[in-house]
Amino acid sequence: MANASNREAFVRFALQQGVLRFGEFKVKSGRISPYFFNAGLFNTGASVGRLAQFYAQALVDSGVEFDMLFGPAYKGIPLSTATAIELARHPQMAGRDVPFAFNRKEAKDHGEGGMLVGAPLKGKVVIIDDVITAGTSVRESVQIIRDAGAEPAAVLIALDRMERAGPDDALSPHSAVQDVQLTHGMPVVSIASLEDIMSVLEGDAGLAAHREAVQAYRTRYGV
Repeated sequence: MANASNREAFVRFALQQGVLRFGEFKVKSGRISPYFFNAGLFNTGASVGRLAQFYAQALVDSGVEFDMLFGPAYKGIPLSTATAIELARHPQMAGRDVPFAFNRKEAKDHGEGGMLVGAPLKGKVVIIDDVITAGTSVRESVQIIRDAGAEPAAVLIALDRMERAGPDDALSPHSAVQDVQLTHGMPVVSIASLEDIMSVLEGDAGLAAHREAVQAYRTRYGV
């Protein structure tokens, strides 16, 4: 897990960029969430560069052993690219130049062809994405990596919502992140989590108005 200062700094960065917002938002599940996180709003060179630094630091802090990165189409493509750049610059990586690859949604039938772009998939591979909701992207990535004879080592995401799925009267026992960990037998590393958002809310008088709603949502749906 990323260290506490990195996690809090990321939450504040997401707030500053308008990526993390508070209010009332209807999310994919149909629930009304008191907060919304949209990583697609990291959409400038400076913001994506800073985001990649957070990804790189979280991965280094996790202690996960890895040989390369894999970014599932589409959001994982810029994330894996930018994170590989930051890992190459990271002082704790001792000059390691980490390869990366990503997939196409549709196979290319000309040029080099195929579904994969970038370095050949081999060794221990970290999958990089923004969030995990249903785990579909992870499942597809794990299959691609294993089909290539490589080993999925971990998933690296920006935010763990720590939220159970399902209707209110039949909530799943685990969150989407926990399900991925149990199903695939590998860790999910997040830069930050709902717990870190709560910590920032607790310590920031300017955000005090949102604490109660976020806490109530966490109590109802959280793990």
